Amino acid sequence: MNAERAVILLTGIQAAGKSTVAQRLAERLPRSVHLRGDVFRRMVVNGREEMTPDPSAEAVRQLRLRHRLTATAAEDYFRAGFTVVAQDVILGEHLAETVRLIRARPLLVVVLAPRPRVIAAREAARGKNAYDEWTVDLLDRTLRHDTPRLGLWLDTSEQTPDDTVAEVLARAWTDARIP
Repeated sequence: MNAERAVILLTGIQAAGKSTVAQRLAERLPRSVHLRGDVFRRMVVNGREEMTPDPSAEAVRQLRLRHRLTATAAEDYFRAGFTVVAQDVILGEHLAETVRLIRARPLLVVVLAPRPRVIAAREAARGKNAYDEWTVDLLDRTLRHDTPRLGLWLDTSEQTPDDTVAEVLARAWTDARIP
């Protein structure tokens, strides 16, 4: 395991395992923070515009604000001496934008990309529905076809969360590094 302090940006579609993997990963690292980007979305009490398959300009503006806040918080924690595991759904052009916002290095990008049928099964087992207007297939297409291939992409379909954490610890500092 490489314990070099870093910012680790963990993304994937809903039910890919981001929250679980990020928490377990942070628990395995010295002086670490688990930064949940969705917290910034939930802070908006009135006037929040949700992302939809056909989002309003305001929804996209709020999404970009959320990503900027995540990047800023990650950098502040990193400068304070922490390894940061920042996780959120960051897809399409937004991944490259968010990577540009994070100037701290090393920056490691890890994309959890289990197969769509595995996502659907996980979503059904969670007891909550993150897929209001979205479908698993629509988000998966956005991930696989519209998201730049930055960092380390992992098909975690056959892995437990602990297996995924072990793979991230073994490979991220070399295979996920952003210059």
